[in-house]
Amino acid sequence: MTYVVTQPCCNDASCVAVCPVNCIHPTPDESDYARTEMLYIDPNTCIDCGACADACPIDAIVPDSDLDEGDMPYLEINADYFEDPKNRNYPGVAAVQRHPVVGVTGATPLRVAIVGTGPAACYAGEELLASGATGVEVHFFERLPTPWGLVRFGVAPDHQQTKSVSEAFSRIGSRRGAYFHLNVEIGKHLTHEELLTHFHAVIYAVGAHDDRRLGIAGEDLPGSYSASDFVSWYNGHPDGAQRSFDLSGTRAVVVGNGNVALDVARMLSTDVKSLARTDIADHALTALAGSAISEVVVLGRRGPAQAAYTTPELLGLAAAEGIDLVVDSVGAESIGVATTTAEPSGMSAAVDFKSRLFDEIAAAPTTGAPKRIVLRFLSSPIEILGDDRVRGLRVQRNELVETTEGEFVVRPTDQFDDIECGLVIRSIGYRGTPLAGLPFDDKTGTVPNEKGRVFDPITGEAVAGVYVAGWIKRGPSGSIGNNSRCARDTVRALVEDYSEGRLTAPALDNDALTQLVSQRQSNALTYTDWKTIDQFERSAARKHNRPRIKLVDIDSMLGVARP
Repeated sequence: MTYVVTQPCCNDASCVAVCPVNCIHPTPDESDYARTEMLYIDPNTCIDCGACADACPIDAIVPDSDLDEGDMPYLEINADYFEDPKNRNYPGVAAVQRHPVVGVTGATPLRVAIVGTGPAACYAGEELLASGATGVEVHFFERLPTPWGLVRFGVAPDHQQTKSVSEAFSRIGSRRGAYFHLNVEIGKHLTHEELLTHFHAVIYAVGAHDDRRLGIAGEDLPGSYSASDFVSWYNGHPDGAQRSFDLSGTRAVVVGNGNVALDVARMLSTDVKSLARTDIADHALTALAGSAISEVVVLGRRGPAQAAYTTPELLGLAAAEGIDLVVDSVGAESIGVATTTAEPSGMSAAVDFKSRLFDEIAAAPTTGAPKRIVLRFLSSPIEILGDDRVRGLRVQRNELVETTEGEFVVRPTDQFDDIECGLVIRSIGYRGTPLAGLPFDDKTGTVPNEKGRVFDPITGEAVAGVYVAGWIKRGPSGSIGNNSRCARDTVRALVEDYSEGRLTAPALDNDALTQLVSQRQSNALTYTDWKTIDQFERSAARKHNRPRIKLVDIDSMLGVARP
């Protein structure tokens, strides 16, 4: 897929400034800019990042798959501009090859199974389907009746702009050669070995769903939960919709310093009138409306400049209405009046900005808002207190110590504090789980691989036709967009193996696959069935001025898809 500049182009050049590969011309610095009728995007260099479309002030830039009949000529106009010899030498033109070239050989087209439908899976599928080759088939397998994985069930409900990336993913469903097998679980309805008999290759893009544990006393008391459980609950994941959380206490503690920790703290503190305009699960909205929690402590083992959450997330939290964001006074004393004084002098500009932002938050007076979020640093949980349920959390104070290499590391002190609370949510990371038929590294929670190729750690040899992408490949790190390059690297390895004859052609055809799926799972759904569910959720939400009202159990989804 490439992006295309259409008729409304105003030559504003906002798109030029954000393009990472310099594929939009002429730029304001080029001589023919003043004379051009419009700007043009080089289809051979465009990497489909969408940054230009986001920056365009008048929505003149659209994906080629979204062009209506009247705008189709602009696809050719953009391409022809760069075919002109005088326009071939712009810096960056043809510097980046958008997609690997799939050299389809023999009578059998390249057929790939992708297990999962989250961001990594969708980016991998798009890479394959947009490779320019004819006959490429990509089959997505998803154990739930709904696609998009992390976007639907991981992104916080009040981040609707982030969730809108699913609109881009939805275009995959209309591509030639794309097939969706929803409500079909690999390992239950079909085996890994059966996939390999129907496809040249299998890409596992299943994410990392297990949570990491604290490993402290009291962790299994009622009132102690993982962030993954809480997130799946408020996002309406079928596996978590039936859970319940006791919100009768006035204080909660979130252990962790990543973006998910801030999401959890924000969801516990945001006014329900605001949440009611999102796609939060109805059961969670009802429970949060009755919550007595007025303070959430976000606990970090290290200092502010080392916090893993991003500056945009922190800025958003600082600007949230109805919430006082404060830095714990004990933590502030440990860190110093200025948070930057206990951090490396050679910090990056981004870290420096974050540290200054913490200083501003620490210095800002509270407003008396009904809810408050407390950022406490240099504190490690050592025991969850209580007999029958969570009553508090004991923490050990830490200090930052400079090493001989000039780095700062955490060192525990002999000082302890008890924080009274009725709810503890650990948010210290995710890890993958073993997949039947694949090797697994229990230490990292990932499938052993080199550039996406799965390999046997005992023999050191690649497992023919098996690949990974996303968190199960590299661990739980990065944002949704980081999966794009990750998936691209995996597809590049797969295509290389296919082109060099290292992949075995499928022994069975599409008809055999369809028959097998229907035999094993009579309730398998197609992409068309998902669109029916999608339309139902959106329609139900319109009169409530919400983006959608989610169906949260599989039977309800099946009832809507195939009444």
